[in-house]
Parts: sequence; C-alpha cells; structure tokens
Amino acid sequence: MFPAVEGVAPAVTAVFTAVLTEGPISRVALARRLGLSSAAVTKAARPLIEAGYLEELAATERTGPGAGRPASPLAVCADREFFVGVKITGDELIGVVCDLRAQVRTSAHRRLAGAGVDHVLTELDELVDDLLDGFDRGRARFLGLAVSGDVDHSTGLVRYSPFLRWRDVPLAERAEKVTGLRVTVENDVKALTTAEQWFGEGVGADSFALVTVGAGIGCGLVVNGRIVSGAHGVAGEIGHIGFDVDGPDCHCGSRGCVEAVAGADAIVSRARAITGRPELTFDDAVSLARAGDAPVDAAFARAGTAIGAGIAAVANLVGPARIVVSGEGLSAYDLFEPHIRASFQRQAFGAAAACPLSIRPLPFEEWARGAATVSIQALVAS
Repeated sequence: MFPAVEGVAPAVTAVFTAVLTEGPISRVALARRLGLSSAAVTKAARPLIEAGYLEELAATERTGPGAGRPASPLAVCADREFFVGVKITGDELIGVVCDLRAQVRTSAHRRLAGAGVDHVLTELDELVDDLLDGFDRGRARFLGLAVSGDVDHSTGLVRYSPFLRWRDVPLAERAEKVTGLRVTVENDVKALTTAEQWFGEGVGADSFALVTVGAGIGCGLVVNGRIVSGAHGVAGEIGHIGFDVDGPDCHCGSRGCVEAVAGADAIVSRARAITGRPELTFDDAVSLARAGDAPVDAAFARAGTAIGAGIAAVANLVGPARIVVSGEGLSAYDLFEPHIRASFQRQAFGAAAACPLSIRPLPFEEWARGAATVSIQALVAS
C-alpha cells in the first residue's frame, strides 16, 4: 500500500488514479471528472502530496472563464516508485523497469536454456538484480510477471501455460520468495491491455478490444471502463473459438480453433508440410510467401481469414468502440491484412462491421511494461 498514507479513502484512490492516467490535471477539472467538490479533491490530494506521490506544477491555466486565479495542475511524481515488469516466454525473459507513469527506464533480455519452473525462477532473480542495478531498492518493491495462458490473477497461480508447459504453478508465491519483491502475475494479453487502458490508446475509452497475433491469438477486453476477466479468468480467449471443425488439432484439446490455424506454429507446420522442408522457420515462410510461393501464401491467407473471424466474433458479442491489433506476428501483417479485413467484414453483423481496426506494432518490451502496469494498478488498488 501507499507508505505514509494511512487510512486511504476511496476519494484518495480516485484522485490518484485520475491524475496518474490523465494528468497533469487541475483540481477543478478533477472535481468535474470525479463528481467531487473542490474541497474533497484538495483533502484527498493532500496526503498524496505529503507522501511524495503527487506534486503541484506551476500555474498554467485559469479555473474557468473570467476566473482571476490560475490553477496549479496536479501531476504524478514519477520517480516515487519503480516497478519491474517481466514477460516470460518459452525461451526468453524480457524485463523492464518502469516509473510510476509506466515510462520504461531500462530494459534487458535473458535467454532461457529451458522452461522448467526452477530454472526460470533462477534466471528471473538474476534478471531482476541486473535491471535494478543503480536504482534505489527502497523505491523498487514491486514485480509484475506476464505469462501466456490461463492465469488466476487474484492468487498468482498459473493454471495452464501451453507455451511454457506449466500447470498449477504458484508463480507469485515462488517468485516472491526468490526475489523478495511483491509479485503480481497476469495473463500476458490482459497485462498488455491494462497498459493500453491506463497509458495507451485506451485512456478515456469506455470500451475497446486488443487482439494479439503471434505464437498465440489472444484478446483483451475493456467494457464499461473495466478489463473483463470473466468468472473463470479466461474471458477473451478468441484463439480457442472454433473456426474449422475439420481443422488441425489444437493444444487445448479441441480442433480447428483460430489459434490452431493462425498461430505462428500452425503456419510453420503448414508451410513445412507444403514445402517438404522440416527445418523451415516462420521467417522462412514469410520470405517464401512474399517471393510469390502461392501455397505458402495461402497458409497466411487462411490464417488471416481465421483471425478476422475471431475479431468479428468479438465485435458481434461485445461491440467495442475500437479494436487494436498487435503482437509479434505483425512482422508478417502485410500477408494477413487483406484476409483479416475481408473476413471481418464478412462475419461482422450489421453495424459491428463499422468498428475501426487499428494496427499497433508493439515489441516484447511493451508486454513487459504491461506486467509492470499491473503492479502499478495493484499499488493503486491497495
């Protein structure tokens, strides 16, 4: 919780969240935004200023038409806390240190020799030490971890991560013992969505969806200003929407899922079968498709069609104001795009077809930033 801020009231949390995500902002604007009186905003801001979380900037605007006294906007003291965020993949750890505004201050990658839990935790501890070298450890108390798959955010339990081959791993508990930091664990797509909601394209948006294309096909949902997890924590798993009942087997136990057709491994498997080249990589498949290899290009077209159908399902069921498409698979987006858009237009019902799709390439450091943002959110919620 906030050091030196005792008995945190809802108004304190509301003021801090608004300044964090929308600031700098004046007290008058905060009062209008939160439905509070100016006196209530001043009272809520005082302990945050005293504890070093907020500061008053020089007066830059007037409080209203004809007002004589300029307002002094409130802003977050970004260096008050630092947060480590780490994205865990099957072969690499990607880590960042962010300030309270989720601005990345440093980053590092660490290769993994294997995905065993003990090995990953050992490498994680060393990566955290490297990242925090030169930072005040007293202001770096939080670690956020982003993992693909079925994650129970409330307990930090990784129920199932297909790419890591983990089942029922109490990751938060074990990582806290290793690093000595307070740990949050979240599904990687939901973590990325949290960063976009608080500090990216989703700021101020009542609803939006973030679809990720890469090793897996994921989706984070924001409805009525809140991330949707669902009763079981797996809302938004569009990668496991059925696309072709006669399609390839999926790691989830079903067959013909969007991910079984459009995930990077699925495309590579199809390209290897087409070419008879078992050593083919994803980048090789991209090169062949761009060079005019029609059968390999057809594998990307089929993948794009599946992704577009999954996105249309989101638009039909949730009706977001906009959909952002991201993920490491965007390196081949030129091969996907026309088929994604055509499939989306074909499958989206009525006015849902008007939902704008925006493309936002994000490196893995942004996924790690998402993990750090989940820790920032946990601090605010506490």
